[in-house]
Amino acid sequence: MNANAPLVFITGASSGIGQALAVRFHRAGYRLALVARRVAEVEAWAQSQGFAASTWAVYQADVRDTAAITGAGRACIAAQGLPDVVIAAAGFSVGMDTAVYEDLEVMRALYETNNLGMTATFQPFVSPMVARRSGTFVGIASVSGIRGLPGHGGYCSSKAAAISYCESLRVELRSSGVKVVTISPGYVDTPLSRGNPYSMPFLMQADDFANQAFETIERGTSYRVIPWQMALVAKLMRVLPNALFDRLASGRGRKPRAPHHSSQQ
Repeated sequence: MNANAPLVFITGASSGIGQALAVRFHRAGYRLALVARRVAEVEAWAQSQGFAASTWAVYQADVRDTAAITGAGRACIAAQGLPDVVIAAAGFSVGMDTAVYEDLEVMRALYETNNLGMTATFQPFVSPMVARRSGTFVGIASVSGIRGLPGHGGYCSSKAAAISYCESLRVELRSSGVKVVTISPGYVDTPLSRGNPYSMPFLMQADDFANQAFETIERGTSYRVIPWQMALVAKLMRVLPNALFDRLASGRGRKPRAPHHSSQQ
């Protein structure tokens, strides 16, 4: 692969959506800058894929650690150059109960990962991309950010915040030549979704999601829900009167609370 090939920086590269996006971008001729907490695991995975050593690098960081993730961004610039695309795909999902004191820490972890982690992922690249007048930031949000779901207050609100944050950044960078793309997946078959005790309509395989997300990013679409069927559901959810929405949502199974550890992807 040409050393001048475009470069994509992806967090959450150890599994799920992040890993599927890495495969799709590599297939399109991109060099990879992958961020994960488990470096050895991602290195072994990249080697198993047959990726040439010159086409990828892995940086160790937990996106909740602001110094670590911003440091990974600066290290990427120094070692591989300024990326063309930066994808904040790291995230985690777990149920919570506001009545349970310990779940306040669950709320903190969700926001530190899904919101602060996204912002810190983008931070090292904003000024250099603006100076270059090109580049794309991609925030992976969720259709769960459209309305609040029972037992899911932390995750739903964190993804609503991610959508609003990306929109703010998009407007800020409007005249800079730098694009911001927000992608809200529906249900994707990943470690984060397996074990959900409720139906997951229009469940997608991760590679199918990655194909559609890649096309969305290449086009520079500002916001998209994937798949299209879930986009229709999202539009309906937005306009449902509260009384009707509450009646429908109240009977939905709750996201399980978990032992107090994260399942960041």
